[in-house]
Amino acid sequence: MKITFIGATRIVTGSCFHIQTEKAHLLIDCGLFQGTRENEQKNAEPFPFKPSEVDYLLLTHAHLDHTGLIPKLVKEGFQGKILATKATAELCNVMLLDSAHIHEREAEWQNKKRMRAGKPPLQPLYTTEDAAYSFQFFQGANYNEIVDLENGVKVRFQDAGHILGSASLELWVKENAKEKKLVFSGDIGQKDLPIVKDPTPIEEADYVFTESTYGNRRHKDIDETVEEFRKAVSEALERGGNVIIPAFAVGRTQNILYILKQLSKERKLKNLHVFVDSPMAIQATNITLNHPECFDEETLELVKKGKLSGSGLSLTFTEKVEDSMKINKTKSGAIIISASGMCNAGRIRHHLKHNLWRSECSVIFVGYQAQGTLGRRIIEGAEVVKILGEEIAVKAKIYTIGGFSAHADQEGLIDWLSNFKKKPERIFVMHGEEDTAVGFAETIKKRLNIDAYAPLYLEDITI
Repeated sequence: MKITFIGATRIVTGSCFHIQTEKAHLLIDCGLFQGTRENEQKNAEPFPFKPSEVDYLLLTHAHLDHTGLIPKLVKEGFQGKILATKATAELCNVMLLDSAHIHEREAEWQNKKRMRAGKPPLQPLYTTEDAAYSFQFFQGANYNEIVDLENGVKVRFQDAGHILGSASLELWVKENAKEKKLVFSGDIGQKDLPIVKDPTPIEEADYVFTESTYGNRRHKDIDETVEEFRKAVSEALERGGNVIIPAFAVGRTQNILYILKQLSKERKLKNLHVFVDSPMAIQATNITLNHPECFDEETLELVKKGKLSGSGLSLTFTEKVEDSMKINKTKSGAIIISASGMCNAGRIRHHLKHNLWRSECSVIFVGYQAQGTLGRRIIEGAEVVKILGEEIAVKAKIYTIGGFSAHADQEGLIDWLSNFKKKPERIFVMHGEEDTAVGFAETIKKRLNIDAYAPLYLEDITI
């Protein structure tokens, strides 16, 4: 069997791994490269395999760095099956259409400039029609059920505790009468986060492919993080400006809403005026409530009692563009939660444009910011950033709260990897920036005494 590392190699985004046997051609994830211009240019490059030859695409979860190239894959000839948990399949319907809309708008904006310069127009990476066409290939799977792909491969989805529907994949691959078990971690969540369950431990594997996004750091515990968040919101509102929270539409927005409701209910924060300005986040929230099988026990009990539906705060969901624009007429007291989480697209850029230059305002980052993104430039201390073609001064107070991350930290990843009763032959370290991935491979060697390696872009291995 040959495995090719097509993305998430010493970078965080672009997850995609190609497995070839005599009988099977599989992909694990098919994600967008995000962040630097160099990374994003890879999205337009031809796939290093023939999409028409791929039998199955297996998805770990719905985030675009794991799914965002699916419409391109289908457009270029894929006719196989896309297997994912049912919640992931539903979320992909929302996220891929939104992604396609962004690509169409970006192409339209670029083409206006190209026309004035006498240059030929660009085509979007894919269209909403391409995205909608890809949905017919999705097939839902249940957690903890072994699915026989009838090509010498069996797969089981285990809850990764990252976002709704997220999974680690167990693959049993049989070739030449020998069977090897591969485990792809997907993105491992940290324990005790609201709403989703903790990651499911896996005890057997010959080879493990693990993420390492926060493989070089430790998060604060959730109680400490909630208190840090409460103080940040309270201080921000006391200064008399608005609070801007860039948040991923799937996962982080729902967690932040849950925590704001709990803090309001406990009277630790009062008179909150919260705007969720993301059509995709609204749809994702509705999908979340339709999948109680993914909830932890505490959330499930609250849902059964109907306590999640009572707000205890002023909560406004905005879908229409004109309603989004009205929010920016509010100069004080608004908590605005908007996507994208890394500030590279979507409505969050408009809210930053109207508030980032105001010293009385605050921006609270609650998620990972990849290299090259607007969010990363802000948290690294840029004094001026370009937003929607205009230079904006960074005068607002910037808070970074890492403890809400949906990714396990170094201790969480080591804990998850420690569940294997027999040491795997090798662990491949992915989904981390170069220093982090290489460093976490060394950490695995020292602490678990298991051979570990961070693969390079388009590197092949034979098992």
